[in-house]
Amino acid sequence: MATAYRLPVDDLPPVSLTRPLRIALFSGNYNYVRDGANQALNRLVTYFESQGHVCRIYSPTSDTPAFPPAGTLISVPSVSIPGRAEYRIARGLPGSLKRDIAAFDPDIFHLSAPDPLGHSAKKLARAMGKPVVASVHTRFETYFEYYGLGWARPAGEALLRRFYAGLDEVFVTSAGFGDVLREQGLIDHSAVWSRGVDKLRFNPMKRSLPWRRGLGIADDDVVIGFVGRLVLEKGLDTIAAIVAELDTRGVRHKLLVVGDGPARERFAAQVPDAIFTGFLDGETLPRAYASADMLLNPSITETFGNINLEAMASGIPVVAAIATGSNCLITDGENGRLVAHDDIGGFADALSLYLTDPQARAAAAVQGLKRAAAYDWDSINGAVLTRYHEILGGA
Repeated sequence: MATAYRLPVDDLPPVSLTRPLRIALFSGNYNYVRDGANQALNRLVTYFESQGHVCRIYSPTSDTPAFPPAGTLISVPSVSIPGRAEYRIARGLPGSLKRDIAAFDPDIFHLSAPDPLGHSAKKLARAMGKPVVASVHTRFETYFEYYGLGWARPAGEALLRRFYAGLDEVFVTSAGFGDVLREQGLIDHSAVWSRGVDKLRFNPMKRSLPWRRGLGIADDDVVIGFVGRLVLEKGLDTIAAIVAELDTRGVRHKLLVVGDGPARERFAAQVPDAIFTGFLDGETLPRAYASADMLLNPSITETFGNINLEAMASGIPVVAAIATGSNCLITDGENGRLVAHDDIGGFADALSLYLTDPQARAAAAVQGLKRAAAYDWDSINGAVLTRYHEILGGA
């Protein structure tokens, strides 16, 4: 395997660390559709600006954004994705935006997606003699199998390898995830930018029996929760197979699905007895977490399981696939269970334990609360800023 070249920080001109930094961030979806990745980016920008730094974000935009953006958001040209019109692919930087970036004169470029915008921004950063970093938010190389394109995965991985080559830093969500990417040959170095959780917002006190009753859930029903966009790569077919296995075994349960997306109709036909809430936000989302009794997360596409952490902070155990987005948060048999992503029987076994044993469920919940307490947003985002300063200061 060829080793990607990493520009030594000593070769970069030092930046005065006594003045505010100018940070240019490039995103394929900063706020037009809500997801875990762009919420993390907005929190990062909010933190940077709270420390006095200036952030300019370049991303596709929408007339109906999912939430207000942090920082100054600049729209970039984009096209809708066939079959997934809610998402857009950013094009490369046109001359007008290159001039805008040159006038802003950023101290550092931060890329968040390996799309044409990211590649174009990387090229511009090098032409301007600026350091450039990237953060990995999604296991894009895992998507191909979900859409019948497994044959294209090697080409996709080659594109990722080219994108991450030569960057001054690659931010990953856990040390273990960085190891996985190095083993795949996609990166050769990394720093950890984890994720935090708002423990005032997500906590066990948000549990609501009246809310459950309003959905037709009896007080003695034990609820399996799923939270996320309803798209195939979240493992919806796996959930349907697990539910069918529980039904075959005669294990009593309720499935609560929180979220929406293009695969909702297909998924609803697979799990006709499930309760669908649609998209929830604000205080309704933490209430849904705490009002479930466990979380099921079979996805292997995330780099960090935000829903796992939110569930842990809400006081419920997690049953998840063995994957980079879960391994860093869940210790099997302590605060949840980890199962091979294609082991339907294993998932059913793990869920059956929590469905039928309230003591096991409560013990795992206690351990999850302890683990979630360590994930503080300011200290986590501060680590990114510290790494910026190391790069810019030639440390």
